[in-house]
Amino acid sequence: MATAESADAAPRARLSRASGAGGAGAANAAVGAAVLLLPDGEPESTRRPSALAYSATQPLGRALARAGRQEGLAVHTVQYRVRGWNGERADLAADAAWAVEEVVRRYGDVPVCLAGHGMGGRAALRAAGHPAVTSVLALAPWLPDDALGLEPHEPVRQLTGRRVMIVHGTTDAWSDPEMSYRLAGRAKKTNGDTCRFEVHSDGHALRQHHDEVVALSMDFVLGALCGRGFSRPVADAFAAPPPLGLRMPLAAGFARALRHS
Repeated sequence: MATAESADAAPRARLSRASGAGGAGAANAAVGAAVLLLPDGEPESTRRPSALAYSATQPLGRALARAGRQEGLAVHTVQYRVRGWNGERADLAADAAWAVEEVVRRYGDVPVCLAGHGMGGRAALRAAGHPAVTSVLALAPWLPDDALGLEPHEPVRQLTGRRVMIVHGTTDAWSDPEMSYRLAGRAKKTNGDTCRFEVHSDGHALRQHHDEVVALSMDFVLGALCGRGFSRPVADAFAAPPPLGLRMPLAAGFARALRHS
């Protein structure tokens, strides 16, 4: 029998301190929208979450908090219980769903964007069915190889009614970009607000074109949550039929073009 002490010792998901409107000294009433950053993880593991994966989400989080301060955008990073997806348990998706509930408890009825990288991208896509979630950003999402028949197709029904953007490097050796293309194609059939960008010659960490990826992510999140207009490339990606809108190239200099627009 588990004792109260052992139960208290069990790992629990947590939210980081908010950046932006929900940060220290800010009133909850000032929060008009929230972003939940979901770090990368592993297919199978009960180890503690990776500090490196957590830190990799912070540049985007800081940029979003600064840019969305006027609209009352609060940015939290989800601190998982463990770092693994762990099969049918889908631990990271469960933690993402808990985090959305926690945002609603803290801030009330505000729109939420789930923004995840790698296994966190899979969690963002899977947990999108919560009514508070209005948008999903999946960066290099790790998805099972549906062609092998080892796992059922990742569900896409929960994405209906959400704006969904997937961004994937074409040389990603960890999470196959073709898997995210196939999922985007299935999602697009029932949810026209789905697009996907390809970052040519970039890998899983999306480091080679980091500035462009951050700028694209900000353009999407601020447009989806804060009512700002999308840049022309993003608007075109949503409007274009498959396969064009699902294989949109992320142009070199995208970040610089946005700064001067």
